[in-house]
Amino acid sequence: MIAGRYTLEREVGRGGTGAVHLGRDEVLGRPVALKRIGMVPGADAPDLARAEREARLAAALNHPHVVAVYDLVVEDDHQWLVMEYVEGETLAERIRRRGRLGPDEAASLLWQAADALAEAHEHDIVHRDVKPSNILLTAADQAKLTDFGIARAMADASLTQTGLVTGSPAYLAPEVASGSTATSASDVWSLGATLFHALAGHAPYDVGGNLIGGLYKIVHEEPPRLPDAGPMAEVLEHTMVRDPERRWTMAQVRDHLDALRRGETPTQVVPTGATTRTPVQPVPAVPPAAAPPEAPAARSEQTGTIAPTPRQPRRRRSVLPWLVAAAAAILIGILVVASLQDDPGQPAADPGSGSSSPSPSSESPTSESPSSESPTEDATPVATRREMTAFIEDYLATVTSDPRASFAMLTPQFQQASNGFEGYSGFWGTVESATPRDITADPESLTVTYTVDYVMESGREDTDDVSLQLVRQDDTYLIAGEA
Repeated sequence: MIAGRYTLEREVGRGGTGAVHLGRDEVLGRPVALKRIGMVPGADAPDLARAEREARLAAALNHPHVVAVYDLVVEDDHQWLVMEYVEGETLAERIRRRGRLGPDEAASLLWQAADALAEAHEHDIVHRDVKPSNILLTAADQAKLTDFGIARAMADASLTQTGLVTGSPAYLAPEVASGSTATSASDVWSLGATLFHALAGHAPYDVGGNLIGGLYKIVHEEPPRLPDAGPMAEVLEHTMVRDPERRWTMAQVRDHLDALRRGETPTQVVPTGATTRTPVQPVPAVPPAAAPPEAPAARSEQTGTIAPTPRQPRRRRSVLPWLVAAAAAILIGILVVASLQDDPGQPAADPGSGSSSPSPSSESPTSESPSSESPTEDATPVATRREMTAFIEDYLATVTSDPRASFAMLTPQFQQASNGFEGYSGFWGTVESATPRDITADPESLTVTYTVDYVMESGREDTDDVSLQLVRQDDTYLIAGEA
């Protein structure tokens, strides 16, 4: 009995992060699905923040094609997500059982998934693990999207955590396979790859035996096409396209599939160039180098002027992209063990953020008459804490009003990892204000942790805990990434 209300009956799904059970709500007398959430492979304790995020994001979507979330309960220090029980099979299981689907059946089923994802994107939620085994099908062919275990809100600044590469390798968008953050456009690619699987009877990329080689193909080669895709060829062409800006939005995919399933001729305007999609703050990776911006004028007496760092010459060879793909592969191998299996409802690992040193002292590091009781070595850390704190306050005060100046407060490597100024300003352009509190600076490790309260341009408010790694640059600091 879970939480004195739910009984476990039998296991209905399993992956690397645990099992999903059929259960019964003894109070309401109905079947439910129960999944123990928050467990990261190899961890000794559950990630409670991760568990609560999964529950919160899934519960935010009240949609007929999203598995409903009923409750989040605690039993013996473990959290259980109580969900709608969908009796049936996954899309992956249907394809294994019956072979590839015809265009009409594929349009009908994938339209429902696209409708659910379009709703998620309207709520600024990126699923990040769209694949056939995360689409449940009822006997009446109703499709329901499940597993928001690695989903994220687009404005969640913790997406910048170093090495956060998540999703199932065979369905990863090229930008995600190379280490960048998943966006709504990445979900569009993954749905296109899922459609390819439905029509072909197999995934578009075979990454099981050669993960690195598969990822290299995703990042650097043109996507595979199906010569007999019929009316679905246009959908594949505009979802599985390497440039995210050239992909249809999920709403366009939904509308196109809706017209096909109705037997109508779709009317589709293909986006060219920039779209209205809101980019998110990317994770550290090694994308093509972005030109460093000009050094800004002196911002304050505390921070001084940051001198531009000379660019290192780059060799025009394919070795670097291969190393990028290899690095991403190693990360994915760690974080998506469960996703390599075609079992439904299994989230991937999501590292949390750590804490730092205690808050700095409020006493001044210097005085008019130095005393032997206040040695010099004690004064320097206090002054450094104050400098580090002032730097972060200056950064967050600058980032919404002058993103070009705040971009110069990143190291060149972190600028590149942020997809250049375009990717960086794409996120911060959606933020009206970012107010830090509870700032803690650690001079020994050069890390700063704080809580930041966001007010988005849309009026929505959000809060996040951030830990940044700084490096010394002359008489000030630069941000090297997340600690």
